[in-house]
Amino acid sequence: MTATTATEAEPKTHQDATVIGLVGFAHGTSHFNQLLIPPLFPWLMPAFGLSYTEVAGLMTVFFSLSGAGQALAGFPVDRFGSWRVLCCGVFALILSAIVLACATSYAMLVAAVVIAGIGNCVFHPADFGLLNRRVSQQRLGHAFSVHGLVGNLGWAAGPVFMVGIASVAGWRIAVVGAALVGCLALALLLSRRSLLDDAERPATPTQAKLEPAADAPLSFIRSRIVWMCFGYFFLSTMAFGILQNFAPVLLSHIYGLSLALASTSLTTYMLGSAGGMLSGGFLARRGVHDRIIAGALTSAAGVALLLASGLAPGWAIPAIMAAMGFGVGIAGPSRDLLVRQAATRGTGKAAYGRVYGFVYSGLDVGLATVPLLFGPLLDAGSYSPALYGVAILQMLAVFTALSVGLNTRAAALRSA
Repeated sequence: MTATTATEAEPKTHQDATVIGLVGFAHGTSHFNQLLIPPLFPWLMPAFGLSYTEVAGLMTVFFSLSGAGQALAGFPVDRFGSWRVLCCGVFALILSAIVLACATSYAMLVAAVVIAGIGNCVFHPADFGLLNRRVSQQRLGHAFSVHGLVGNLGWAAGPVFMVGIASVAGWRIAVVGAALVGCLALALLLSRRSLLDDAERPATPTQAKLEPAADAPLSFIRSRIVWMCFGYFFLSTMAFGILQNFAPVLLSHIYGLSLALASTSLTTYMLGSAGGMLSGGFLARRGVHDRIIAGALTSAAGVALLLASGLAPGWAIPAIMAAMGFGVGIAGPSRDLLVRQAATRGTGKAAYGRVYGFVYSGLDVGLATVPLLFGPLLDAGSYSPALYGVAILQMLAVFTALSVGLNTRAAALRSA
C-alpha cells in the first residue's frame, strides 16, 4: 500500500467505525426498550391492580405492532432515508417512556406500548440500510457482528437497569432513566447527521436518463428468495424464543436445577451468543455464508439434542448452554450478509429498507408464535419435547439457509 492510499484509508476506517458505533448503540437502545416493561411487572401489577394476563397482554400488543410495522417500515426508509426514520423511531421510544412514567390507568399503559411498538419497528430496516450504504463492503461482516452484539447487550442491560433503579427510587424514576438513555441515542444520531443522512438526492436530468426505472414498490414480494429469507428468520427465532421464554423452566424440570442456576444458564447462553457474534464477524469476511450458518446451527442443534436427552451432567448445563449460544452467535453476521446478498438481488440498494423490513419481520412473527405452540406443551408437563423442538427448528433453518445460498448462486450464474 502506498503512502497516499494509506492516508486515504484512515479517514474511511474512522468513518466506518463511527457509523458502526452509532448504529450499534441505537440498536442496543431498541433492545433495551424491549425489556423495559417486563422487569417492572412486580411494580406495575400492584400499582394498577393487574393480573398476569393483563401485563402479558401489554407485550403481545408491543410485538404484534412491531412485527406488522417492521414489514412496512422499509417503505419510509427507502423514501425518506434510514437516518431520518431511525431518529423518528428513537424519538417514539422516548415518548413511550414519558407516557409510561406518567401513566395513571391501564389505558395509558397500552398507549405507551403502542407508541413503543411503532418506534421499535423501524430499527432493522433503518439500521441495515445505514450499514449497507455507509460502511465499506469489506467491513460489513464486522458491522453486522457489532450490530447483533450490542443488541444482545441491550437485552442484558435492560432488566438490570430497570430493576436496580426501581428498587431504590421507584418504577416511575426507572422509566425516566430509560427515557434519558433514548435521549442520549437521539442526540448522538442528530450530532452526526452529515455522516449518517442517506436520503437520496434528486437526480439530475442526465442521471435520470442513465439510471434504470425503479421497480414497483412491492415487486420484491414475488421473489422466492425473499420468502426463504423470511422463513429462515421465522424458524431460527422460534428456536431462540423457546429458550428465551422457557429455558429456566425446562432446565429445572429436566435436570432438577434450581431456578437460579437454570436462569444463569440462559445468561451463559446469551454471553456465548455474544462471543460467537464477534468470532462470526471474522468468518463472514472470508467464508461462504450459507455454509457457515449450516455448520454453526448444526452444532447448536446437536447441543440442543444433548440437553433434551437429559443425559448431560447437571453441573455442566451452564457451559453447554454457552456452547449452544456460541454456535447460534457465529451464524449471526453470515446470516445478515446472506440476506444482503440474496434478498436484494434484482432489487438493488434502492429497496434495502423494504426487503430488510419484510425479511426481519420474521423475527417478531417467530417470537409471537412460540408461546402459542409451546406454552400448551409445557402446561401438559412435556418438557423435553420443547428442547427437541429447538433442535428441529434449528435444522429446518439450516436447510432454509442452504436453499437461499443455492438459489442465490444459481441466480448469479443465470445473470452472468
